[in-house]
Amino acid sequence: MRADLRTPPGRAGATWLRHRLAVAERGSDLLRQKLTMLVRDQDRLHRDRDLAAREWADTDRTARSLLSLAAALDGDRAVDVALDVPPLSVDPQWTTVMGVRYPTAPGVNLAVDPHPGRGPALVLAVDAYRAAATAAARSATATAAAAKVDAEVAAARQRVRALDRHWIPRLRTALATVNLQMAELETADTARRTRAVTRDRRCPRDRR
Repeated sequence: MRADLRTPPGRAGATWLRHRLAVAERGSDLLRQKLTMLVRDQDRLHRDRDLAAREWADTDRTARSLLSLAAALDGDRAVDVALDVPPLSVDPQWTTVMGVRYPTAPGVNLAVDPHPGRGPALVLAVDAYRAAATAAARSATATAAAAKVDAEVAAARQRVRALDRHWIPRLRTALATVNLQMAELETADTARRTRAVTRDRRCPRDRR
């Protein structure tokens, strides 16, 4: 946003200022509408983020407990073999709200278990860790989405404050000044014309 006001002189300046004031006021209204929708979405995303974080913590705690049990029952060697699996991949979906694009509903692709023959405790631990990995991906996606909308809400609020507290008042003040100057010039011009007419009436000239 430009900090200076290079206003054209005269009526052109008044027109110039009125146009920019209308644009600024319209921009403020649109930003407020955007903020209303974003804040509503922000509240939902915060709830989703907190819920996903709790789910991840719960599934991780369960997986750790089952892994300890499997190590006690099946031995460390069985646990080491269970760790030899391909990494998972995450394919997040994306959505756009009021021009803000953020991730949602991640697709988590878990590798096929290359070592299916295990004891019951280790099978439970493997399943628990697969669930924990999925929950971690969901938590990371929800956190990223909330952070993205948080940043946009903060930026929109800053722009609204700049418009409402600085730019719009400055334009209004400048327009009022230009209108006053034009009114003074018109008054002075009218006074000059009146004096000229009065002078002509008092000192008539011969017209031949």
